[in-house]
Amino acid sequence: SDGITAVVFSPTGANLLASSWDTTLRLYDVNANTHRTFNTPAPVLDCCFGDATHAFSGGLDQSVRVHDLVTGQDGTVGTHDGAVKAVVASTAGTLLSGSWDKTVRVWDPRARVPVGVHAQADKVYTMALAEEKLVVGMAGRHVWIWDLRNMSAPEQRRESSLKYQTRSIRCFPDKQGYVVTSIEGRVSVEFFDPSADSQRRKYAFKCHRMSVDGQDTIYPVNTVAFHPRYGSFATGGCDGFVNVWDGTNKKRLCQFTRYPTSISSLSFSADGTMLAVASSYTFEEGEKDHPSDAIFVRTVTDAEAKPK
Repeated sequence: SDGITAVVFSPTGANLLASSWDTTLRLYDVNANTHRTFNTPAPVLDCCFGDATHAFSGGLDQSVRVHDLVTGQDGTVGTHDGAVKAVVASTAGTLLSGSWDKTVRVWDPRARVPVGVHAQADKVYTMALAEEKLVVGMAGRHVWIWDLRNMSAPEQRRESSLKYQTRSIRCFPDKQGYVVTSIEGRVSVEFFDPSADSQRRKYAFKCHRMSVDGQDTIYPVNTVAFHPRYGSFATGGCDGFVNVWDGTNKKRLCQFTRYPTSISSLSFSADGTMLAVASSYTFEEGEKDHPSDAIFVRTVTDAEAKPK
């Protein structure tokens, strides 16, 4: 009943989590077309799966919560000193949360105590994991890369290649780099290896732009999601379009029919055969009448997602 902040497919199967400003976390069984609702005290800004039976969420009430997807019970893992904007679960079983309080906190969800509190350069907007590498996108266009095995200091401190505010970061399935999206209709493709040879491969491109009444209109790129098998990636923008890109060959593979309003979040299923699309106005043009918030799940074919 309010803006959708994130959609996330389960690591296996066809369960889909969705978090919302309406203070709920919902678990959808896409195949059965059923859902369960978990109520929280405040708007939920992000969510993730811990395993097949547990999910985590972070919200405006500064808390990180755990949800038992079988019993329906939930509890608080811990708290920040500002809204929790991003949560990601590591393969090692730890949970990481990023907040507007300018910290990333590492949790043992079972003990419900922070394993570490790590100061960042600015408010955390987005986080992504590639095995032991954690990429943190912040206000002020800071992008820091951490190694989970040694969190005493960031492994690399970078500035986004894009001139405007960072919206979303996701890592390549092959763990070699990451993609950054910004509010100014641009996406950059980056590589972890700091060597000059590797850094020469990085590039940025314009997207989610169109001519409206003869004027070139530029839209924020809110979200990016990688196809788990093919390494292509989808971007969603405030123009209501979803584009699928072949990052290796630097070309667009397809554009889906326009959705009713801004795309706030995207997620591919674990086998890559489905794409969840959150069509949800993100208030980039302030308060106005807008289509109702909706989640669409579409089938993805090889023709749409496999690099040629």
